[in-house]
Amino acid sequence: MTRTSAAPFPRLVADIGGTNARFGWIAQEGAPIERVQVLPCADHPTLADAVRQYLATQQLGAPGSMAMGIATPVVDDQVRMTNHHWAFSQRALREELALERLLVLNDFTTLALALPSLPAGQLRQLGGDAVRDDAPKALIGPGTGLGVSGLLPSPTGWIAIAGEGGHVTLAAQDDREEAVIHQLRVRHGHVSAERAVCGSGLVALYEAICQVDGREVETLMPSDVTSRGLAGSDPACVEALQHFCALLGCVAGNLALTLGARGGVYIGGGIVPRLGEFVTRSRLRERFEEKGRFREYLRPIPLLIIDASVSPALEGAARALAQSTGA
Repeated sequence: MTRTSAAPFPRLVADIGGTNARFGWIAQEGAPIERVQVLPCADHPTLADAVRQYLATQQLGAPGSMAMGIATPVVDDQVRMTNHHWAFSQRALREELALERLLVLNDFTTLALALPSLPAGQLRQLGGDAVRDDAPKALIGPGTGLGVSGLLPSPTGWIAIAGEGGHVTLAAQDDREEAVIHQLRVRHGHVSAERAVCGSGLVALYEAICQVDGREVETLMPSDVTSRGLAGSDPACVEALQHFCALLGCVAGNLALTLGARGGVYIGGGIVPRLGEFVTRSRLRERFEEKGRFREYLRPIPLLIIDASVSPALEGAARALAQSTGA
């Protein structure tokens, strides 16, 4: 995080994922985020190139400050993305773009900051009771990777957690799941939640299922596994989606217990919303609650699927910048 004394307007906000970079513009104090544009990360050698492309396409001048959420840990000046080749020095990026203020946070930290302001129309609830506004909130989201964060209430407002919970060790709950995870362990050694619960994880689950059953493994993309699974045209793809949902439910339940997330567990990312009613029929909710003696603790906690067509992370980036400067 690079700090100066102020965050002047206009402000550029960004949500940088492993696949796409989403940008927005705040022209002046009190103005909404506008000029939202999504650029494929693979089309640009560096983050700075993507920023310049956005500004040129939108015919915008130089921003005074910028806040971004990016899909990687942010612990010092050097930032290197987990699932993409972009890497940069925060100090050098600020100077290259002639910014007076630059704020760089983990992408799910910025998304977490937007949770309290999400309207009901952008959420689909899966079980549980009403959201408690005074309790911690958890956030988990399968996309290119598996993002995890949360919000803790404090007397001065919400505090977002910056962590890497997507890389916790994945545990099997039955013999079939253990056989599938064993195949992932043979390939990767440590099997994190992200190895299975993300886009590439869908393919990994499909391949592991084929290996367990002695089936021929086809070369598939995540979209292939999803489309075949939803259509019911390939039993291995159907099972891959079933494992995906069940494992997501298990990890989300662990997160809820860890944070005491009585304020709800929010599911972001682009994958789950696209699964539609398959998620409702899956074991996601069942596995979320399946925690032995703490089933009744988890039963009232709502799971809330965030509409993937909206850009709440940009709102979170804007809020983080405003909070950091008091304006």
